[in-house]
Amino acid sequence: MKNRFAGLGRLYRGETTFDFIGRRTIGFAISLLIVVAGAGSLLIQGLELGIDFRGGVAWEVPFDGQRGELADKNARAVLDANNVESTNAKIQFLTGTELQIMRVQVGDQTEQTRLAVQKSYAQLANVPVEDVSVASVSSSWGRSITEKALRALIVFFVIVSLYISWRLEWKMALTAIIAMAHDVIISVGVYSLLGFEVTPATVVAFLTILGFSLYDTVVVFDRVLENAKKFAASRQSFSNIANISTNEVLARSLNTTLASALPVVSLLVVGSFIMGAKSLEDFAVALLVGMIAGTYSSIFVAVPLLDVLKQNEPKYKPLKGQIAVGAAMSELMGHGDIKRLAVTKSSKSSSSATTETSLVTNEELIAQAEQRATSLLTHPPRPRKKRR
Repeated sequence: MKNRFAGLGRLYRGETTFDFIGRRTIGFAISLLIVVAGAGSLLIQGLELGIDFRGGVAWEVPFDGQRGELADKNARAVLDANNVESTNAKIQFLTGTELQIMRVQVGDQTEQTRLAVQKSYAQLANVPVEDVSVASVSSSWGRSITEKALRALIVFFVIVSLYISWRLEWKMALTAIIAMAHDVIISVGVYSLLGFEVTPATVVAFLTILGFSLYDTVVVFDRVLENAKKFAASRQSFSNIANISTNEVLARSLNTTLASALPVVSLLVVGSFIMGAKSLEDFAVALLVGMIAGTYSSIFVAVPLLDVLKQNEPKYKPLKGQIAVGAAMSELMGHGDIKRLAVTKSSKSSSSATTETSLVTNEELIAQAEQRATSLLTHPPRPRKKRR
């Protein structure tokens, strides 16, 4: 238990020595597996687009806790009775502590049909007609929303690429874009695999994910630039610089993700599960998945990819493949992992010479260093000039 807490202490002090670059193959393999699964799901079953994107009509029928006659088959029977195709209708029962709603979504319908179905659902649920809400979105408007969302995504990528290329360098911009695309593909793939509905709130969450992923990646890259200048004189391989930088900001990345994820989890639990707000669920799930993917990509994707691009540069190529691990990495980071040093002392006896090994503690070394510094800074007083 003590060692476990000691490890956590090292993590939050930025003193870990995990070899991210040496084990990048594992990180790449995990990312590739998730991306391929998500892309395959997108190609096979696609996304469950909400009414705002594909157009159509949605009725929301309130009901009490017992639900009564509002069963799936009864809801579809109402659609069939009003000459509405019920096979592809999407029926959801949204329940919360204060609100219970049955939502029925179908393709675009005439106004006469919308009103007739509204009355039928009001009779089925035994509620006033005014309590049954009807939302209608044309397919052209939904297509326009989709195009604007894609356009906003492309513009975001272009602006971010230009900024990072100017602020840092083009290789960092390229890896940051790859990391953000990685996060979007994973998030969209999860929505496809689990069959979650994509709504405008989901698109907003995806754009928020990109900003979060970019922030985390730029933080790591900024530390990489600082350490590249720091180790310029000692000529370290870029793998060492990347490893040291990632370990130094690891705690910050985890803390940022944890602090950001807690409100999202609260939003998901309280807003969706307790209050029954479906739109909050779409938004919160996308944010939570994106935050986890963004933190993962900044550590296991962006920096290792940057090392692949940078290690063949002229100043790093002679040192390619040199990776300091364990105590060697800790020494480069200046943490003083070697707490004790062996000092050999000799003691002679009348018959033979024996060698004793004593251990000098870290506190003694500090005291000796302070004593040496004091002796160097102390000098005898200058002789005063003789007065005539």
